[in-house]
Amino acid sequence: MTETDPVAHRGAAVPGPQKVAEPLSKQRLRLWLKLLKVTRLVEHEVRDRFRTAHDTTLPRFDVLAALHRAEAGLRMSELSGVLRVSNGNVTGIVERLVEEGHVMRAAVEGDRRATRVRLTAAGRIHFAQLASAHESWVDDLLDGVDAESARLMLEHLDHITEKLENEEASHERR
Repeated sequence: MTETDPVAHRGAAVPGPQKVAEPLSKQRLRLWLKLLKVTRLVEHEVRDRFRTAHDTTLPRFDVLAALHRAEAGLRMSELSGVLRVSNGNVTGIVERLVEEGHVMRAAVEGDRRATRVRLTAAGRIHFAQLASAHESWVDDLLDGVDAESARLMLEHLDHITEKLENEEASHERR
């Protein structure tokens, strides 16, 4: 068997190119891109299911969810802050939810310009139905993630969230 004999290596294990460990920065970049891709795919599917199964939108669900968490309601500016969107984005959604009887407006005592919005009883029932469907869909879409993996991912993402929120707060104080 010689090095120039192409038949000599048939059937023998020929070592392939060695994989060089990529730098951690590249792994983190790949992780970030994968998180974005998975987020977009899941969000697209959830948006589609809200539209087809409940004739609603993800932003409407987000508004209902924020108001559900705030039993006493929220000022419109607080709602925008919780959702991290402009007041203009929230106003149209809230208007339609008021027209449908899911949300009610109330004046804020001592501030004639401010309005507090909160869920009505019908809104709470409507949100409960949407939230149940939402949880079921996400559970289905993340079916390949077992309990321990979910716990570890949440732990890592919580750490990243805390770090970034602390940095953001630090920048805002400057």
